[in-house]
Amino acid sequence: MDDQFGDVKVIGGEEGGYCTVFVGRLNRATNEDTLRKAMSKYGTVKNLRLVRHIVTGASQGYAFVEYESEREMRRAYEKAHHSIIDDSEIIVDYNRQQLMPGWIPRRLGGGLGGKKESGQLRFGGRERPFRAPLRPIPYDDLKRLGIPPPPEGNYMSRFEVPSPPRRKTRHPDREDEHSSRSSRRRERRSSSRDRLYEERRSMDTEDDSRSSRRHSRYHSDERERRSKSRDRQYDEREDSSRKSRDSRRHERTSTSHDHRSERRDSSDREQRSHKRHKRE
Repeated sequence: MDDQFGDVKVIGGEEGGYCTVFVGRLNRATNEDTLRKAMSKYGTVKNLRLVRHIVTGASQGYAFVEYESEREMRRAYEKAHHSIIDDSEIIVDYNRQQLMPGWIPRRLGGGLGGKKESGQLRFGGRERPFRAPLRPIPYDDLKRLGIPPPPEGNYMSRFEVPSPPRRKTRHPDREDEHSSRSSRRRERRSSSRDRLYEERRSMDTEDDSRSSRRHSRYHSDERERRSKSRDRQYDEREDSSRKSRDSRRHERTSTSHDHRSERRDSSDREQRSHKRHKRE
């Protein structure tokens, strides 16, 4: 795969960029065999390209090393940085040429490190990444002095180590395995949800039946209580009416008896008076 900026010797391709590291600050006397032997300590080197001058063939002091897997690349990225090869302390970074969005090579005015033509210090790369400032940024003073402010965005802490980007696309076999695992996980979740739903439904049904039984029992007890109350009230009314009838009958009977006795007494008096008159 050709580089978008015309480098036909770029290694790794689009997928291999995640397995490739950049090695810089090499000794100009270091050759491919020495570099391969040093970088093979971190994994199997699939491809190696030591950049040389197109005319003289002399080493330019940097190289690209492609490993068999992304894990090996990350191991070299973490452990080979600042190691010593041929008495030179090297730096190791990920392949920004293929993985960093908007990357422009140094020969076209981009790159990291060094100074700009205006003398402003460049920030970036693994050696000098954007760090959180020690104190609040004085935007007013920078504006008054005509100094452009630092770029906006999220800054790393002062001790955080930048990490290379991870691969966005998955391996087809891993995708199939991941999809099968996710489908099994969804099935398990669905079955567990269904089981929970059935359990809750059965519990709700049982609670409803229990409450309906309590409700029916309550209503039957209430009907029975009301029936007993009505019977008791009826008996009480019957008793009171019977008592009132008896009292009225007794009163009538006593009144009639008094009348008869009075009539008897009056007739007896009349008879005695009549007999008295006869004797006289």
